[in-house]
Amino acid sequence: MSETTVSEGRRRPARERLLRAAARRFYADGVAATGIDTITAEAGVAKMSLYNNFSSKADLVRAYLEARHDEWLGLYRARFDQADGPREGVLAVFDAYADHAAFAYEHGFRGCGLLNAAAELPAGDEGRAVVRAHKEEVERLLGGHLEQLLPGRLDEAHAAAEHLSFLLEGAMARAGLEGDGERVRHARSMAAALLDRL
Repeated sequence: MSETTVSEGRRRPARERLLRAAARRFYADGVAATGIDTITAEAGVAKMSLYNNFSSKADLVRAYLEARHDEWLGLYRARFDQADGPREGVLAVFDAYADHAAFAYEHGFRGCGLLNAAAELPAGDEGRAVVRAHKEEVERLLGGHLEQLLPGRLDEAHAAAEHLSFLLEGAMARAGLEGDGERVRHARSMAAALLDRL
C-alpha cells in the first residue's frame, strides 16, 4: 500500500474505515472467525474507536449486513436505470447479483455475503432479520416487475417471482461453491427463457 493510500485512508471517518475492514474480513474469513482486534488493526483505528461507533460486534455485523444490502441495491438501481420495461427489470435483478459476484474479493467469490453471515448467526439474531428483509425485498422487486409484465394475473406474477427468487438463490449458492459468477449468468439466461414463455 502506498503512503498516499494510507494517508487518504486515515482521513476517512473511523466508522467508514471500520465498516470497510469488517466487510473485507467478514466476507473473506467469516463473522465468527473475525475478531474485533483484526478489524481495528485493518481499519487502522484504536479499539475504542470501534466502541465509539458500534455498541458491540453484533452491532457492527448488523451495520455490515445493512451496508452490503445497500451496496446491492446500488448495483440493482444502476442496472434498472438501463432497463427497458418490466422484462428487463426482472433481468436487472439477476445482473446486479452477477455484478456483485464479479467484485475482486480477497479469497475469490464465496457466494452471497449476506447468507454466508446469516449461516453463522444464531436463530433470532437481528442480523438474520436484515438478511431476510433483503431476500424479501429482492422477491418484491421481481414481483413488481412481473405484475407489470402480467397485468391482471397477480397470482401468476407472485408465483413466478418466487420461482425466480429460488432460481437466483440456487445459482448464488452454486456460484459461491464454484468460486465464480458463471451460475448466476446461466440463471439469468434461464430466467429470460422463462419470461419469454409467460
